[in-house]
Amino acid sequence: MSQLKRSTLFYYSLTDLPIAMSLFPVIVFIPRFYASDLGISLAVVGTIMFVVRMFDVITDPLMGYLSDHTPGRFGRRKPWVLLSTPIMMLSIYMLFMPPEGADWLHMLIWSMALSIAITMMLIPYYAWGAELSNDYHERSRITGGRAMAGVLGSLSAQLIPGAALLLFGMGGSSVVLQLVGTTMLVLMPICVGLTLWKTPEPEHYRRATVPVLKGLKLMWHNGPFKQLVLAFMIGSIGLNITTPLYLFFIADVLGAEDQAIYMLTFFYLTSFAAVPFWVWLSRQIGKHRAYLAAFFILAFAHPFYLLLGEGDFWWMLPITIATGFAGGGFSQTLPNSMKADVIDLDTLQSGENRAALFFSAWSFAQKAAASVGAAIAMFGLAAVGFDAAPEVANGAQELFGLRFLFSTFPSLFFLVGAAIVWKYPITEERHAEIRAQLETRTAGDPSAATAG
Repeated sequence: MSQLKRSTLFYYSLTDLPIAMSLFPVIVFIPRFYASDLGISLAVVGTIMFVVRMFDVITDPLMGYLSDHTPGRFGRRKPWVLLSTPIMMLSIYMLFMPPEGADWLHMLIWSMALSIAITMMLIPYYAWGAELSNDYHERSRITGGRAMAGVLGSLSAQLIPGAALLLFGMGGSSVVLQLVGTTMLVLMPICVGLTLWKTPEPEHYRRATVPVLKGLKLMWHNGPFKQLVLAFMIGSIGLNITTPLYLFFIADVLGAEDQAIYMLTFFYLTSFAAVPFWVWLSRQIGKHRAYLAAFFILAFAHPFYLLLGEGDFWWMLPITIATGFAGGGFSQTLPNSMKADVIDLDTLQSGENRAALFFSAWSFAQKAAASVGAAIAMFGLAAVGFDAAPEVANGAQELFGLRFLFSTFPSLFFLVGAAIVWKYPITEERHAEIRAQLETRTAGDPSAATAG
């Protein structure tokens, strides 16, 4: 298949920029803001985050099924992306800029609304990306371009409040949320509009007809998919333990809360710069071996955070660069490209393209990992006696508990994830065999053509 035009790749990737810009503060700043500024207990914040994610057990597979079965001349992916946009914008506004007197119920309602909007947008959007090409390496280029847009969005979420702190002395979680939320509300309709206008959906696909229960059964028997999603989920739990603790670590261990935005900027700059490297490495040694390298860098770099203490802010930089470099391949580029290959195996087995159903299962695993990771982080802080109230000075024992949870404990999850994906079977050669069988079937029965 011919290489995707750069302009098409650019316009398709644009939508991930405002999404990442808004979602980064949700997992980094929202927990501390609602706990410290609004006075909600850490246990309640952790419970809300867990409950919202568990609701995705219903919404994710439902969205995957609906998107795969959506008829109409506008495609089966674009209408859902369009419909979800205003819901996501309203949810971000209410969650980032809550009215006076907002409590745990406000957080729960708008976190739930945001989760539903994200499901409506990301599952069709990512499935759409998997259908743009059926080439093994071209898919890494697509997911790499989308990952770079996402990292740029997360980076923008650092640079905007960073500039406000540097130029105007404006800092703190509430300022970050207001600035990033406002910027996202401006950018999202522009970026989504360009994606919908300039990126085509595949014109020929067989509308999904396999019943949802049978489809889930086929998915369950797809061994490489189970292996990939389990490795991703376990590794992501480790990553999501660190994410809500990042600000606590910098503020309470290093004593540099106002400078946190600078370190986060370095992390995302490194992730952004590393994406082309991971795409290149996957071409040289294969996707799953490159993915293993990302796992191991994270696992062996993270424990060095345990050595840091009060006043060591800039000693954090080399560790942050290492973990940011690994993050460029770990979170989006490599696993999403591998997942598109797994969908081809399902297409061979089921006779139809059910990309959105697979992305719904993946989305649930991703959100479950975020939920479990955040719950471990919040309940772990509560278990070691840590108090998030700004007027409370935590002792050495509580601070060590925070340091251990942030630095060393996540590495156990990274190593387990690496062990699971160690013998992943879909290599470039195996994928070529799958594509050849699919093309042979399509040549024999043109009505069986899918969006591969």
